Amino acid sequence: MDLLPPIPDALIETSAKALQWAELREHLASGAQSSLGRARVQMLAPSHNAAWIEQQQQRTAEMRRLVVAGGGFDFRGIFDAAELLAKAQIEGSALEATELLAALTHAERVEAWRQTMLAPPAAVANKWPGMEELSAPLLPHDLGNLLRFLRGKIEADGSLSDEASPELRRIRRAMERQHRAIEDSLRRALAKLSEGGSTQDALITVRGERFVIPVKAEFKRKVGGVVHGSSSSGQTVFVEPLETIEQNNELVRLLDEEQAEIHRILVAMTRAVAAQAEPLLLGAGILAEADTHQALARFAEDLACVRPTFSIAPDATLDDFDLQAARHPLLELHLRAHDATIVPLTISLPSYPEAKRQMIVSGPNTGGKTVALKTSGLLALMAQAGIPVPAERARLPLFTEIYADIGDAQSIEQNLSTFSAHVVNVDRIARAAGESSLVLLDELGSATDPEEGAALAVAVAEHFLRRRAWCLITTHLTSLKVYAAKHDGVLNAAVGFDEARLAPTYELRLGVPGASAGLNIAARLGLDSAIVANARSQMSSQTADIGRFLDELHAQLSAASTERETLADGQKKLDAERLKLATEGRIEQKARTRELESKLETLIKDFELQLRDTVRAIDDKTVAQKIARDSALRIARLRREFSEQFQSTVVAHTTGADKSDAPAISTRARDPQVGDTVRLKSLAREGRVARIIDAKTFEVQVGAMKMRVPRNDIAEVVAIATAAAPKKRGGVTVSTSNGSDDSDYMTSEINVIGRTADEAESEVDRFVERAFLAGLPSIRIVHGVGMGILRRTLRDFLNKHPHVATVSEPPYNEGGQGATIVELRQ
Repeated sequence: MDLLPPIPDALIETSAKALQWAELREHLASGAQSSLGRARVQMLAPSHNAAWIEQQQQRTAEMRRLVVAGGGFDFRGIFDAAELLAKAQIEGSALEATELLAALTHAERVEAWRQTMLAPPAAVANKWPGMEELSAPLLPHDLGNLLRFLRGKIEADGSLSDEASPELRRIRRAMERQHRAIEDSLRRALAKLSEGGSTQDALITVRGERFVIPVKAEFKRKVGGVVHGSSSSGQTVFVEPLETIEQNNELVRLLDEEQAEIHRILVAMTRAVAAQAEPLLLGAGILAEADTHQALARFAEDLACVRPTFSIAPDATLDDFDLQAARHPLLELHLRAHDATIVPLTISLPSYPEAKRQMIVSGPNTGGKTVALKTSGLLALMAQAGIPVPAERARLPLFTEIYADIGDAQSIEQNLSTFSAHVVNVDRIARAAGESSLVLLDELGSATDPEEGAALAVAVAEHFLRRRAWCLITTHLTSLKVYAAKHDGVLNAAVGFDEARLAPTYELRLGVPGASAGLNIAARLGLDSAIVANARSQMSSQTADIGRFLDELHAQLSAASTERETLADGQKKLDAERLKLATEGRIEQKARTRELESKLETLIKDFELQLRDTVRAIDDKTVAQKIARDSALRIARLRREFSEQFQSTVVAHTTGADKSDAPAISTRARDPQVGDTVRLKSLAREGRVARIIDAKTFEVQVGAMKMRVPRNDIAEVVAIATAAAPKKRGGVTVSTSNGSDDSDYMTSEINVIGRTADEAESEVDRFVERAFLAGLPSIRIVHGVGMGILRRTLRDFLNKHPHVATVSEPPYNEGGQGATIVELRQ
């Protein structure tokens, strides 16, 4: 894997110096943890390869998710191990201990990243496909054995620890014992020599890996042993006594054994590292890119950046240059360091309703015109380099070149004036720029005669407009402002200036030109009024008129902005009050409806009681039973009619139909369609049209029950079916049922098993009454078989009931003698 792969389809022209691209990369690189990561950030460049940009933006977004969750990865210690691994792969070679220590740290980082990919943190689990794709080649390579082999064998200073091998530990223990034996022998020799004054100092030293004692030069012949040199003054010689020669020889032998064992261990460790050369190289490249994305993610989170989108022809429906609340990253970082805040810019060249490809930015000096250009260019470079941009929203074309002519272009080397250098640069851009180019021109037409400069500036602007290049131009020239107003594909924009404070606002207003305000500023700064008046007289009447017009326009814009904010606040208050009144009205209306409904129910019950008392007063039982049956039918019919009329009145009042409200009338008069919510006269309840059987018959679902109803039973269409699930209209729903359950569902079966005959008869009577009022065609009564007493009692009662048409026994498989089917009168 290429550790620092080239950027595919890199932009040929980026104007990197003018747009401070190098400074931005330097800041981004400081966020990387490894030298490889920093080098990779330093190589970042914008590309016009849409797939590569999307890949980079996606990976950075995934790492940002990890950073936001408080996570992160330690990339310190990874490095380009290619040279080290090439050395390790030479047969019989041995890496230095420090090199092996670096390889160990690198391998630990690679394996830790592999384990992270195998078991990612909860914040990114199943949410970072881009990083999984990047790391996939590394997953088959397990570096666990290598780490276990290398760990604990190399000390921080680069020496091998005693635990590197059992043999090395044995040798070093023997060396320690030999050291002690030699020191004891030498101390005894020193003690003897000190008595005669032959020694220079009572200490033991080492010369050429052999332990010796210092002896005065004049006594060297009195001390038996081997001389191993003398001091620089010649007054002291270093003697190895005869009794320690063999001991020193043994120590030298042990030292040789130690070095041989160390070499053997280093060779073995080198072979182990060489065996894992592929994943170590692979991991270096993968972790270098991951380190880059983590640095970009932290930057993006710090500056509240967004992931840009691109309008890429021919798939894009809108070809926009749209930066909402954009901020120049380097300027924002600088202002932060000085406890100041940046003013965001909205830089937008929309494609709808009219395509705009050119913006003329005007206004006073120090107002932020050049910042607007640099922000646009730098954010375009960032977006196409796969870096999130500091803005609230960013949608950009995919540029193939970015050209900028910004700042002082004077060239001493080429003996060119500022104007000449600008012309040379603009000429180069004009010959190369096309539809997919971004052109940024600062103070076009300046540094020469104003009239000629204005004519040249308009001609250059028209050239780029014909070439359909995306173009932002800053200017003080009135002719360019007029040019922008007269051409359809051009947008005027102005940077703000507060004349009361004599300070720029740094805001960018789209759609209006800006005034340079030079004379106004000079006057407010106290320049002699006679000089200012003379300057105004030198201006042409047209120029003065335009200046006054622009001043008035900006004043009106400020007033309109203030008025808009005031109106918005007032509208919010009105909306809140309207909502409050509507809520109170609905509550009051529901209370009144419930009150009227209660009164209606009371009147009906009083009427029923009076009628029953009248029937009981009739002596002829046959006539009384007939009157009772007829009266029950008439009471039920009257109840339905009263309920229907009452409900229609409430609905009409709620919807405004009683006031000839057109929407309500049109809804009620509409023929029902499948999915419509309708109100049934017979039930005084709402249902949904499930099917149209014919022009006069509909299948309506009320709760869980479906029934066929004639067209004249539909009182109104309450809610029209839409593509989404139907919703009930607001308003009041009224029920005049005797039961307390006001749900949409009325069961058609009652179970009275275990009741006494009187209890069962009373419950069945109430149930038949409710079913009849609900319009059910039939009901099923479950009473069980038992001794048959409950069955006979209920069937005798039902045969005499005024609401019952027929009483029958269901088939055996549907209950047989344990149930009764009752058909109700309609």
